[in-house]
Amino acid sequence: MNVLVIPEDFRKDQYLLSPLIKAMFQHLGRPKARIDILRDPLLGGVEELLKWENLQEIIEDNGMVDLFLLCLDRDCNDGRKNPGGRGENRPLRVQAIEHQAVQLFPTKKLMGESAIEELEVWILAGLDLPKEWVWKEVRQDCHPKENYFAKLAQARHLTLGEGEGRKTLGEEAAKRYAAIRQKCPELEALEKRIAQWMAPQG
Repeated sequence: MNVLVIPEDFRKDQYLLSPLIKAMFQHLGRPKARIDILRDPLLGGVEELLKWENLQEIIEDNGMVDLFLLCLDRDCNDGRKNPGGRGENRPLRVQAIEHQAVQLFPTKKLMGESAIEELEVWILAGLDLPKEWVWKEVRQDCHPKENYFAKLAQARHLTLGEGEGRKTLGEEAAKRYAAIRQKCPELEALEKRIAQWMAPQG
C-alpha cells in the first residue's frame, strides 16, 4: 500500500507526521505500508492545501498512490467563535474536499483530518509533559505550538535540531502511539476510517 501524506508545509511537519503515520499503520497491521510525505509542490500553508486545483494536480501526478492523507491544523477554526480562530469551519471544508475526490477519482481514496488545534499536539500526547501542564488546557489552546511545544523543545535543548526539535520529539512520541490515539480522538477517528476503508468488502 502506498500512502502519501499531504501537510500544510512539509519542512517542519514531515518530522511530526512521518513517524506518527508509520506508527498508525503498524497499529493497523500494515507495517510494510509505504508512507511518503509530499514535498513537491511545497504548499506553504493551509489555504494552498485546501485548494482543490492543487489537490487534483497532486492526485493526478501520483498515480501509484492508494491513499492520500491531508493532515492540517484546525487552529480553532471549527465554526465557533474561539479566541484566535477566524470562525470558518475547517473540518467541513475538508469533508467537502473528500466528497469532491470521491466524485472525480473513484479508484483513489483521499481522507483528511484537522488536528486539535495543531499537529504538534498529537506529538505532545505521546510525551512526558511538565507536571504543571493540564492536558485539557493544552488541547483547548489555539496556539499550542508556541505555548507548549516550543517551550518543551527549548527546555530539552532541542531547538537547534532538525525541525527545531520536531524530529527527535516526533520519533519519541510515535513509540507511544496508543497514548496519542487515546488522548486525541480526532486522530483515532481518522485511524478507524482508514481501517474501515482497508477492510475486505463483502
